[in-house]
Amino acid sequence: MATNTDHIIAARAGAEGTSARAAGPAGKGLASGTVTGMPRSAMPPAPLGTDAALLTLAQWFSPAFPIGAFSFSHGLDWVISAGQLRSAAAVERWIAHVLAQGSGRNDLIFLAHAWRGEDPAGLDTLARALAPSAERLTETAEQGASFVRAVNAVWSLDLPPLVYPVAVGAAARACSLPLEATARMYLHAFAAALTSAAVRATPLGQTEGQAILAATSTLIDRLCKDTLDTPLDDLGGAVFAADIASMNHETQYSRMFRT
Repeated sequence: MATNTDHIIAARAGAEGTSARAAGPAGKGLASGTVTGMPRSAMPPAPLGTDAALLTLAQWFSPAFPIGAFSFSHGLDWVISAGQLRSAAAVERWIAHVLAQGSGRNDLIFLAHAWRGEDPAGLDTLARALAPSAERLTETAEQGASFVRAVNAVWSLDLPPLVYPVAVGAAARACSLPLEATARMYLHAFAAALTSAAVRATPLGQTEGQAILAATSTLIDRLCKDTLDTPLDDLGGAVFAADIASMNHETQYSRMFRT
């Protein structure tokens, strides 16, 4: 793990000493030139107008965007089948822990570093190394690859296959989308996907599901304010039950979801 982190930090340091380095992924849609000696790769692009940016983000994180989020449960399938989540309150607590102390927080860190122009390949390698199970790696890698295929085709980008948060950060930078709005929409879509999985796998109704999702809004706001400047060395999690659930799901006899 230290090797991957060191590699990324070293790559960033090297980039900052090269003022002529090309900006961002494939250099598409990024601001050019340098400011006070800062390389183009370290400079955020000029944001689109608010309305255009929000409409693009709404499209990216719509359930209709073809990343297959409906087929993944992030381990909820096993937890529910084992009888460990029996109420809306229990589901809400579970999702809150995953957002604040698990993949939600880590994904925001990766997204922010990719948006700021750090080496996507290095970030991708580190994110893959941090996946706690084979299914969690499948989840982030396949959603990321599907996301990249769509944005490359529709927005004329040239991103390589990347894990989902790195892909979103790199694409948002290339399309001049604001970081904080991208992060908020990303985390809300993640919470919505988990809530949808819980509603389909438990006796919860749609209204209860919407109440769970609405209850995450304050947490999402706090995470986006506190996490976007977090260094890579602070990556990590403490949701061991969710990690174990994803491992147990690999051998679960009857499954509704892929993870």
